[in-house]
Amino acid sequence: MMRAPSSRHRFWKSWFQRETIVYNLEVFQNFIVVSLCIGLFCVMLIRLGEMFLSLLKPINFQSITADILFVLILVEIFRLLIIYLKEQRISIGAAVEVSLVSALREVILQGVLEIPLYQLLGVCALLITLGGLLFLRVWMFQRFDMITQKRHQELASDRSSQPNRLSSVEQYPF
Repeated sequence: MMRAPSSRHRFWKSWFQRETIVYNLEVFQNFIVVSLCIGLFCVMLIRLGEMFLSLLKPINFQSITADILFVLILVEIFRLLIIYLKEQRISIGAAVEVSLVSALREVILQGVLEIPLYQLLGVCALLITLGGLLFLRVWMFQRFDMITQKRHQELASDRSSQPNRLSSVEQYPF
């Protein structure tokens, strides 16, 4: 005679199903991202306070500019985390912008004249690559929009000539 599994056994078995594991890991990951957002927000407030207090002393434009750029980097990272929470993906554009501002901040902080030539050439190559990524991203979105518009026009012309036929896109919306 077989005994039905107890409710305790079913409870533990449900914890090891793939959907439950993925859901719990996503919740835990979102908790980590929210914690990072709160910590980042606190760091931004502290840095802003320090920056305003440094304005009371004789002005050092290089350090003030570096502080402003650092706060902007923190804002961009905060925006990147918010986009992640909303869409569950990393925004490539925001990540590239953070990298660009970070590289420029380091150059401003050290001073262009004090940076060795090989490091300056490396930073230039990095900036060109990141700028190319931003350009490529914009170009790709424009191309995708053109393709989407063409498809919509073709679907509209197909509907006017054969109103009863459904295309494969309409039958299987993704």
